[in-house]
Amino acid sequence: MPIYPRTFSHIGLSVPNLEEAIKFYTEVFGWYVIMEPSDVENDETPIGQMCRDVFGDDWETFRIAHLATGDKIGVELFEFPHNEKPENNFEYWKTGLFHFCIQDPDIEGIVEKIKEYGGKQRMPIREYYPNEKPYKMVYVEDPFGNIFEIYTHSYELTYSQGAY
Repeated sequence: MPIYPRTFSHIGLSVPNLEEAIKFYTEVFGWYVIMEPSDVENDETPIGQMCRDVFGDDWETFRIAHLATGDKIGVELFEFPHNEKPENNFEYWKTGLFHFCIQDPDIEGIVEKIKEYGGKQRMPIREYYPNEKPYKMVYVEDPFGNIFEIYTHSYELTYSQGAY
């Protein structure tokens, strides 16, 4: 099989309230709903069987909605019954996903909108190359505790400048 860069398809986020999450991501980031919320049951339907392959046998039901970003990346929002918010939602030292990143040139404006909609700013906005390039970043979280980063410029442009 030839080696070539694969594209990113989607990310799945667990949230305690599907409607509130849809409102946050559509009104803050302008993402759009491509599949309205639906219920999935642990049954013999094809989706029930597929989810049993993923989650095992010990689940009953969940709700799901699908959104899309401006660059066509999918965002699956899952609402599981008995959702538990971890005591520490930022265990960066543990193996696994600990954040994703969204790009917006108006970093100050989007941070204020995130806070207005119940999210948090986790750090001051920082520059990657102070006094040289206008590349900025900040860590934030949605109202449900999912941590993400905001960049002002593309990943490739930011890191192609060399070491920081």
